Amino acid sequence: DYLRLLYARVGKPHCPKCGKPIARQTIDQVVDQVMAMGEGRMQIIAPAVRARKGEHGKLLEQIRKDGYVRVRVDGEVYDINDVPKLEKNIKHTIDVVVDRLSIKPGVEGRLSESLETAFAFGGGLAKVDVVGKEELLFSQNYACPDCGVSIEELAPRMFSFNNPFGACPRCGGLGMLMEMDETLVVPNPGLSLRQGAISVTGWQSSAPNSIAGMYFSAMAERYGFSLDTPFRELPEKARTAILHGTGNDKLHIAYQKEFGAGTFDAAFEGIIPNLERRYRETQSEAMKQEMEGYMASVLCPACQGKRLKPESLAVTVEGLSIAELSDRTVLKAREFIDGLELSETEQLIAAQIFKELKARLGFLVDVGLDYLTLSRGAATLSGGEAQRIRLATQIGSGLVGVLYILDEPSIGLHQRDNARLLNSLKGMRDLGNTLIVVEHDEETMLSADYIVDIGPGAGEHGGKIVAQGTPAEIMASENSITGQFLSGRRSIPVPAERRLSERFLRVKGARANNLKSVDVDIPLGVFTCITGVSGSGKSSLVNEVIKKTLLRELNRAKVRNTGTYEAMEGLEALDKIIDINQSPIGRTPRSNPATYTGLFDLIREVFAMTPDAKVRGYSNGRFSFNVKGGRCEACRGDGIIKIEMHFLPDIYVPCEVCKGKRYNRETLEVKYKGKSIADVLEMTVEEALTFFAALPKVKRKLQTLYDVGLGYVRLGQPSTTLSGGEAQRVKLATELSRRDTGRTMY
Repeated sequence: DYLRLLYARVGKPHCPKCGKPIARQTIDQVVDQVMAMGEGRMQIIAPAVRARKGEHGKLLEQIRKDGYVRVRVDGEVYDINDVPKLEKNIKHTIDVVVDRLSIKPGVEGRLSESLETAFAFGGGLAKVDVVGKEELLFSQNYACPDCGVSIEELAPRMFSFNNPFGACPRCGGLGMLMEMDETLVVPNPGLSLRQGAISVTGWQSSAPNSIAGMYFSAMAERYGFSLDTPFRELPEKARTAILHGTGNDKLHIAYQKEFGAGTFDAAFEGIIPNLERRYRETQSEAMKQEMEGYMASVLCPACQGKRLKPESLAVTVEGLSIAELSDRTVLKAREFIDGLELSETEQLIAAQIFKELKARLGFLVDVGLDYLTLSRGAATLSGGEAQRIRLATQIGSGLVGVLYILDEPSIGLHQRDNARLLNSLKGMRDLGNTLIVVEHDEETMLSADYIVDIGPGAGEHGGKIVAQGTPAEIMASENSITGQFLSGRRSIPVPAERRLSERFLRVKGARANNLKSVDVDIPLGVFTCITGVSGSGKSSLVNEVIKKTLLRELNRAKVRNTGTYEAMEGLEALDKIIDINQSPIGRTPRSNPATYTGLFDLIREVFAMTPDAKVRGYSNGRFSFNVKGGRCEACRGDGIIKIEMHFLPDIYVPCEVCKGKRYNRETLEVKYKGKSIADVLEMTVEEALTFFAALPKVKRKLQTLYDVGLGYVRLGQPSTTLSGGEAQRVKLATELSRRDTGRTMY
């Protein structure tokens, strides 16, 4: 907001076409500038026509009626009655000579009146032609005198891509456009058309008797290729015709239908234009969603991703547009603001703006975010970065007497930047605020005034205050595991030897976000750690370049907007890639660790094999809370009832029929080792491991959950209640429990 205000108040507008500065001047300013030129002869001129074809007879007649006696046509001055007939098909420039006078003291009044007349006739433009000097052009508007482009009065809204007055008209201020992507339309160019290289709805190339098949056969005949040739090996002209259409080139198409056969000639629209047209015309959200699967975000060609209209981008401060300044890092932006050289008037106007800008940029630097660009999208920030931005906002507010709660603010932060974050937290404390920080970071704990250590274990084994006091008191406590590690009495052993690898995934020229064409070798078959200071490009390398490329090449997945690279070697040593991230494993309470890992299928099989289940004829489906039969129909297997409160948050209460057990009475009567299916879902992983010790398949899945530190999690615990780290470990356990080829990258 303050940057927009800065550009609206001290920005210098330029013509978006030719780049020349555009200045708006009052008559008094023009008079002062002309008088400062020294004595001499001059004429005041009003522009009438600028490079326009025609004879302009009516215009010249009107000039005569208005009482003017001289005009300048294409650079030559004529008496209004002696103007030669103008050539109709040639562009002409016509100016009206408003007055002729000498520059000398006392002429200011006449000069002012003449300029006022010239501005009125010229639509805000006037020229001053001084003998022996360069002709000057003055404007009362923000308009380019050469191109005729006008811009509105500078205002903050002009520099907002969320406002129609500032947003790029092509992309609506997004900076990106969704366009059909050839690599998504033909995800596997190694396949031939007959093998199904194209599987777009309505254009399945593997269906020979379809309309698509008729067109593809006709194109094969027209452009001389085989339907069995891999798509990537087809002639360039053929690939262009298939994807983008044949233009005016008509195909001879033969058809064979139940009612008869025949031929007709027609041009082919092209798969991509066809998809684009269907996307524009359809009213079906499902169809739009399907079409979007073949689209990728591309840079808006109008604004080049800068999100603003040309007139806004043509306003500069010290030669930089607001988009160029926003593309700088916080640190570089602060240096630019500090080094601005403004006139005395501009300094008075912008003093308060500078104060606020410098303070906010300083807060971002203090919390370790100096590497972020000002234009960085919020969706691309890590959780820790987003939290530190909110922290910087609170520091800037200067509030006193507030209780702040922070959940792992150091997450994702390199140790180099930790000290600045801690200094910011201490600064908030010193203002008179209270901070409660949930943290595992050693440096943060040692900087705290007071520590509360909760434990001693997780889940059923936790929930107690083990120790509390100053860091020194925690380190002296015998009961605190945290204190034992802080004091050095316990430590994580470092392996004496490291596993070596002879195979590598080699990436050359990787570029994405902060990455600047790097070469890197990733050893295969070993545990590799990618590290570096915050914002150095770790996630860009792994997630934008390596992960997305391998998903596309190995998993045949549709991937949008991969980072770029020059070469990637060693793919033949891998079969697949598995991304184990912290995204939720389910979006509803029906999802839980047992269902996600496939453990619940095995448990339902166990219950279906019990004597009680066999006598009653119950199959596996009877023990699912997602389908009718065994579930409680009052709550539909949720175990809870949602009560809508309209203007208040919804309330969830246990189901009165099943008492939260999710199953009906008959299903709960079936027992395995004295436990019902609902009892098993209430068990922790650790309890279930003992309970199912005699069943190898079940035990293996439970063991992996236990090995990744989730022994305290209940099998039926809703996925929505799991933290990001817990969800990630559930995914890891799921993958570890599967049989692997040894050629997978995690």
